[in-house]
Amino acid sequence: MNRRKMVVATAFVTSALALTACGGGSDPLDTSSGDSDTAASSDTIVVGSANFSENELLAEIYAGALEAKGVKVEKKLNIGSRETYVPALEDGSIDLLPEYSGNLLSYLDSDTEAVSSDDVYAALPAALPEGLSVLEQSTAEDKDAAVVTKETADKYSLTSIADLKDKDLVLGGPPEWKTRATGVPGFEKNYGVEFKSFKSLDAGGTLTINALKNGQVDVADVFTTDPNIAAEGWVILEDPKNQFAAQNVVPLINKDKASQTVTDALNAVSAALTTENLTDMMEEVVMDAKEPADVADEFLTENKLS
Repeated sequence: MNRRKMVVATAFVTSALALTACGGGSDPLDTSSGDSDTAASSDTIVVGSANFSENELLAEIYAGALEAKGVKVEKKLNIGSRETYVPALEDGSIDLLPEYSGNLLSYLDSDTEAVSSDDVYAALPAALPEGLSVLEQSTAEDKDAAVVTKETADKYSLTSIADLKDKDLVLGGPPEWKTRATGVPGFEKNYGVEFKSFKSLDAGGTLTINALKNGQVDVADVFTTDPNIAAEGWVILEDPKNQFAAQNVVPLINKDKASQTVTDALNAVSAALTTENLTDMMEEVVMDAKEPADVADEFLTENKLS
């Protein structure tokens, strides 16, 4: 949402952009190696992505839509979490990245009380660092969710996150969940839930999916568009206190690069994206092992955006 990570080979990303699941390898934001010794020129949009497959897919869609309008594009995919890519946006290492409204707002303003799609989107501009802006958000939504197997749900009578209280279970999620308001601190603050332990995995990716399948964790952060939920018959626990706010897909961009051509192209993508077609695309990526770039091309063609 590594968040559902699959290792994706991208022909046009140089080896300097490689990032392993444990954080090794070359720095994906290093512009001192590769084909150019300087950062991208002012007329080039550098499209980044977080380190999970859905975000890579969305970045490929953004890049393809811009290229179709004649915009020069450079891609720096699989950068990492917000702790890495937000500063990269601020310093101009990247210009554009697909974001999720609620988690972005929570990252920028841990005290926010906005939870609905409209309220979250309305609160974002004031919370954003200077020089960054969001364009039109899509109706497509992919939320973090506390997910358990059907066996665990039946054993402990679990239907809501509140039911996890005093159950002595193991939680699995991305490393940042140890400190983020949507992770361990949020479960304790919102529901009084303390877990036996927290297992640091990845952002809804193969480590998390396999840990839940194999019983290494009892509760896992799995994203709501992940096809494994339906395929495995897993249970999404209800979140009556809105620990996880609305998570609409929205372009986060440097204001200096948001020309009318760029804005129009990205807003057209947002208008075409829905939760349903995003879920369908993720099934192709996760279950059918299709390359995100190929799935992105199909989406752009079907929606007359290329």
